[in-house]
Amino acid sequence: MVKITDVARHAGVSPSTVSYALSGKRPISDETRRRIEASIRELGYRPHAGARALASSRSNVLALVIPLRTGIHVPVVMQFAVSVVTTARRYDHDVLLLTQEEGEEGLHRVADTALVDALIVMDVQLHDPRLPLLRTLERPSVLIGFPAAAQGLTCVDLDFRAAGELCVERLAGLGHRVVALVGSPPEVYVRETAFAQRVVQGFTTAADRNGMASSVRPCPATPAAARRTAEQLLREQPALTGVVVHNEAVLEPLVDAFEQLGLRVPTDLSITAICPDELAASLRVPVTSVALPAAELGERAAELLMRRLDGDPDVPEATLLTPRLTERASTAPREAP
Repeated sequence: MVKITDVARHAGVSPSTVSYALSGKRPISDETRRRIEASIRELGYRPHAGARALASSRSNVLALVIPLRTGIHVPVVMQFAVSVVTTARRYDHDVLLLTQEEGEEGLHRVADTALVDALIVMDVQLHDPRLPLLRTLERPSVLIGFPAAAQGLTCVDLDFRAAGELCVERLAGLGHRVVALVGSPPEVYVRETAFAQRVVQGFTTAADRNGMASSVRPCPATPAAARRTAEQLLREQPALTGVVVHNEAVLEPLVDAFEQLGLRVPTDLSITAICPDELAASLRVPVTSVALPAAELGERAAELLMRRLDGDPDVPEATLLTPRLTERASTAPREAP
């Protein structure tokens, strides 16, 4: 194993000078730094994470705050988590998962110690009670999600409002005039979770713009609730021919429920969804969908956070990913009455 003394001998400097080059604790000349960096590359030296953290007064640990509240679809959340962890490891950082619903207390618990260097916060609400604390912390943070007032915060997310609009516009282009949104579980809306609220805004805006009759139905994440929701929609909107689904857990049960109630997909009913591509493509009737780019969002969040840790003055406050829709077998032109 290559040691710091080997690097020092190869570069013709003292071990302490190599340490200063790694930690930035003391200035060294550009020529000396280049010589040390060349030796590190040639010898394949990897600084010990603990030693580097001690030298820089950093823990080399990021906190990922994912409150596992009711209504959260855990498989999708874990896609975010895996992406954050994988990206953080590229920067020699580990990730501490905070999954309890602790709010400000949980943030204080890690931020008031040397436990972590920075935080990534998920499940952001429009009026999130954690925001005042995040704005005052000395440790940088990145939010996956946009609160109503995002000034002074670093936020990244899919443009969920545009995603809702895109689903409706596709149905409108196929001639559908009566549509419904089957949304997240009711408790997600009660908490004013930002992404769910913005999908509703986009769905409603696009439906109104196209002169479509529309309704929004939150749906608990169970097959039985999917069946009840399908029955309720057909009872209240007998002319329904288009549905947008923003609830990964009920997408497949909902397709099954509509077909059991006598509507063929896509002949009688077109369905679009906002969900991971792999889920939409794997169903018995592959669903036209706007991709939920969990892996890309997790990677972007971790990269933005590392830039903030490095003192980059050009980190953007707002990063919105443009939604993309993939056409599959669940949508078709509305049949003439």
